[in-house]
Amino acid sequence: MIFIDGIGIGKKDHANNPFFKFQFKTFLRHFNNIPSLNNPILKNKNAIIFPTDPLMGIKGLPLSGTGQTSIFCGINAAEMIGKHFGPYPYSTLHPILKEKNIFKYYLDKGENVSFANAYPKIFYDYINSGKKRLSATSLSCLLSGMKLKNVADVRKGKALTAEIDNSRWNEKLGYNLPVIKPATAARRLLRMCNENKFTLYEFFLTDHIGHGRIKDEFNKVMFLLDNFLMTILKEFDYDKNTLFICSDHGNLEDTSIKTHTMNPAFTLSGGKNAFAIADNIKHLYDIKGAITKYCK
Repeated sequence: MIFIDGIGIGKKDHANNPFFKFQFKTFLRHFNNIPSLNNPILKNKNAIIFPTDPLMGIKGLPLSGTGQTSIFCGINAAEMIGKHFGPYPYSTLHPILKEKNIFKYYLDKGENVSFANAYPKIFYDYINSGKKRLSATSLSCLLSGMKLKNVADVRKGKALTAEIDNSRWNEKLGYNLPVIKPATAARRLLRMCNENKFTLYEFFLTDHIGHGRIKDEFNKVMFLLDNFLMTILKEFDYDKNTLFICSDHGNLEDTSIKTHTMNPAFTLSGGKNAFAIADNIKHLYDIKGAITKYCK
């Protein structure tokens, strides 16, 4: 599974939808089109792109805390607390994350699982200080007793940094890591997938550029993500494995605003049982159940 924060399926708008503006090669080369509100479902012989409802029957803009909890736990988190909430999971959702997250599902079955993201020292200093404002993914791992990856794993090629190529760790955090090509990062992730029953990689800079926080990196982020996904879709073993890419809400697909959108969330299913999985997903909270039903 690749989780990409803040990507919806939006209008065919070359001015404000970066996927049209930049002619996103991943979509064009693998599906001969770019998904839009007028054409949200795209298929090829191996995979399908489709929209998923992030509102889940609750009014207001969808937010990451409830959206991601719904994805990874298979419950309507927004309905449970009566509102969309984010960016972190609402405190009353923590016990649900502990008991129902998708990592735990496979761990309880004795399967190998991996969260491919590495965390820098500043993150470990933060959690060791006792602070618990963490994302749904990192909380799920910690509450399931999983060991999170660090810079040593990145150097060994056994983990990825959240920005794909390591560059931000060097520029912002003072590391001296080799800057890798997005294709190299993709192949490392594919190798990890072959070693585990379930592997997750999280990319969140899409939400950051959608909010206008890192305007100077817009072109770079789009380039990295496009070439990373291009390699994933090109080299994935569709006969043996299942690829699932999803998001929690819209944002990046409409740069005319700096908030999340009401658009459906972007979702892609590929490989074994891809079309059956897609048929079983309408809302964010359907994702975990569909994956675990067909990826046993």
